[in-house]
Formats: sequence, structure tokens, C-alpha cells
Amino acid sequence: MVGKTVIRGMRVINWKVRKSIVADDIPPEHRLKQTLGWPHLIALGVGAIVGTGILTLIGVGAAKAGPGVILSFAIAGIICAAAALAYAEMATMIPASGSAYTYSYVVIGELIAWVVGWSLILEYSLVVSAVAVGWSGYAAGFMESIGAPLPAALIQGPQLGGIVNLPAIFIIAVVGGLLILGTKESATLNAVLVLVKIVALIVFVAVALPYFDPAKFEPFMPYGFSKSGAPGAEVGVMAAAAIIFFAFYGFDAIATAAEETKNPGRDLSIGIVGSMVLCVIIYMAVAAAAIGAVAYTRFANSPEPLALILRQLGQPGAAAYLAASAVIALPTVILAFFYGQSRIFFVMARDGLLPRGLAAVSPRGSPVRITIFTGVIVAILAGLIPLDELAALANAGTLTAFVAVAVCMLIMRRREPDAPRRFRTPLAWPVGLVAILGCAYLFYSLPQTTQLYFVIAHIVGLAFYFLYAGRHSLAGRRA
Repeated sequence: MVGKTVIRGMRVINWKVRKSIVADDIPPEHRLKQTLGWPHLIALGVGAIVGTGILTLIGVGAAKAGPGVILSFAIAGIICAAAALAYAEMATMIPASGSAYTYSYVVIGELIAWVVGWSLILEYSLVVSAVAVGWSGYAAGFMESIGAPLPAALIQGPQLGGIVNLPAIFIIAVVGGLLILGTKESATLNAVLVLVKIVALIVFVAVALPYFDPAKFEPFMPYGFSKSGAPGAEVGVMAAAAIIFFAFYGFDAIATAAEETKNPGRDLSIGIVGSMVLCVIIYMAVAAAAIGAVAYTRFANSPEPLALILRQLGQPGAAAYLAASAVIALPTVILAFFYGQSRIFFVMARDGLLPRGLAAVSPRGSPVRITIFTGVIVAILAGLIPLDELAALANAGTLTAFVAVAVCMLIMRRREPDAPRRFRTPLAWPVGLVAILGCAYLFYSLPQTTQLYFVIAHIVGLAFYFLYAGRHSLAGRRA
């Protein structure tokens, strides 16, 4: 379908063109291999969702909301659950890689798809880099504890007084190598490491629950409900929810695996909804146990709040076990988002919006070139740039993608109400509106500096679209 056009030089940019999804039209050298089942998808989702969010952001959230951080988790979880249901319906209707980017391309048009894809690139790049830097901190501490400290100049970027963060680059290279080896093999290892992480959180809850004191939940909302405070220092339940939202997303990485799923009609809905349900239960249990065991002011803003709580409870052994599990299992978060990032890049390159030569796959069915390309980008970010202020930008990109998916679901309900749907979102319109309005409110609740960075990033993205991507679009040329 061709809509309005923009003329740039000798090329015509069909910015409202929509593409069709026909698997048989994809050449073999650009086609991904179907190797994943629903257990792999649930593990991929849980691996992405349960990670730095619950291990670190519970402290950040407590500093912003006090005991009301539990309500922040619930609000973020409800909004994410609504978005997850929309994802599940769209993923089974359009079982192709690219998640929100692809759905937007098929349902709305190329320009909106580019904006969504650019948002996902920002999200995944920042998450992979930030988690790699976090893992580097744990790894550096571990090396120091065994008497083999790493040089300070090699564990921090230039802005923090070092030269380069080598451990962060190292773990990105390791995860990238696993993805090049093969999707199924890396997904199987991911499932094992996810189990390690879940067991560690169960141990935390079991150790902390005997110290539970309901009095520690008073006052429940010391900073109020809505966002308040000076720019950069916003507090309140919703301010915490806007940051804690980082702890929930990750199920969208499952949608990027649609093309590599054996039975997408069944497995995608199980993977997306199943991983969200598991993670909401885990988060609520961990948050309640943490706040009930220790006053929130004692672990607010701690980079390792759960381990700190266990040490304050006089459980150093359990704290050491939790920290070691984090070092072992945090790479599952890197793997899930690195996987999603490489697949977004892959599909955008296959569509011609990025250099098409990047979209070739190896004989094993892995997109080697795009994986290496992705690894180089996130390694540069992780090795050189501290992402403390920019980390929330990942949330802004994700909120954009979630709104787009919910809008796509509602458009398809009106445009093609009788189209086959292997999974139908219950109460589609209320659920879709909860996702759209909830994400919009969370975006409003983000720090003002994050909102500014988001606008600047998308101005750059639109310039790239009109200067390069729109001119090389395959769908635009065919239209």
C-alpha cells in the first residue's frame, strides 16, 4: 500500500507504505531456522525480565516511593501485562522476527515502523550495555576478593577516570559468541542459568521471610502517588514505577523470536504470557520480603540491595550465594536483549532500512554478520560510556514500542475482525487502552532529562530515515 511521499533528490520515499509478511518470499540466505519451543521462550523471557531489575532497581524504587514501591511494582506489572497480551495476539497473527517494528510496518506503515524500530534499537543497546557494565562491577569485586584485582583503568570508562571497561566488553563478546554458535544452543544454556537465578531469589525470600514485620510498611507512601520533586530527583509511586518498569520488560524479546519458533501459534502466547505471570509473582514476593525484613531507608539506592539486606540480617553466607548467583546468571539478561537487538537489526537490514548485506545467515541459520555488528556497537557503549543518566532512556523506547503494539492490535480488530488469531486478547479494547494510557502516564512520570534525550535521539533517527533508510526501503521500491 502506498500513501503520501516525500521527494529527496532522485528518490521517492513512500513513508506510508506497508509491507506484507509472506515467508515464502524470503530468500533462503535471509531466512532464520526454526529451532525454539515454548520452554525456550519462557526461559528467554524470564531470563530477560528477572535480572538487574529485581537485583538492583528495588533499591532505586524504594528511594523514590518508600514501602509504596510494592504498589509501583504492581502498577508497572499491570501495564506490562496488558502490553504482553497485545504482543501475544500480534505475534501469533504476524509470526515474523522484528516484534513491534514488524507489526507497525505491516499494520500502520514504514515511517511509524522506523520510529518504533529506532526506539527498540535504543532500548536494547542501552540495556545490553548497562547490564554488561553492572556485571563488570560484580566481576571486578569477585576478582578482588580472590586476591587478583583488575587495574582500575581497565574496569571503568574514560568519563569515570579509566581507559576502557574490559570486563564489560569481554562478557558481550562471550554472549555474542554463543548467539553465533546457534540460537537453540544459546537458548538451552540460557534456560540453565535462568534456573540458577530463580533459585537464588527463592533462597532470598525463604531467608528474609522469618524477619517480616508489617510495621516496616508504615508510612506506606511517604512521597505521595504521582511524580513530584525537582527535575532529575523526582519521587512518588509513579516516579518509581516509571523506573521499575525496566524490571518488567523483556517479554518483547520473545516476540523477536517468532520466526525461529517451531509452532508460533501456540508457543509465542505461552512464552509471552507465561513469562509475565511468573515474573509478576516473583517480583511481588521478593519486594514484600525485602521491605518487611529491613527498613527501606537502609537499602534505598544500594547497587546490591538484596545482598545488603541479607548481610544486615546476619546471613553473610546467603548474601555471598546471592551475589555469586548474580555474577553467574546476569549474562542471561545480556543474552536475551542481545538476541532481541540483533534480530531487530537483522529484520531492518532485510527490509533495506539498514545495509542489506548485514542480513545474511550462516549455514547453521544464525545471523552472524548482524550479531557481530550488534556486538561492536554495544561493546563500544559498555566499554567507554557510563550509562547511569541514560539508562532510563531504555524505558522511553520500550514505552513507545508497547504503545505501538497495542495500537496495532486495536487497528487489526477493526480492520480485520474475522482474521485468524491463534491467541485472542480477552477484553481487547479495555486491555489495549490500559496499555496505551498506562504507558503514556509512565512516560510522563519519567525524569524530564530522559524525555529530552528521547526527543533528541528521535530527531537523529528521523534524519537517518530521510537521508538513507527511506531511500533504500525494499517495500517502498516494490510499491
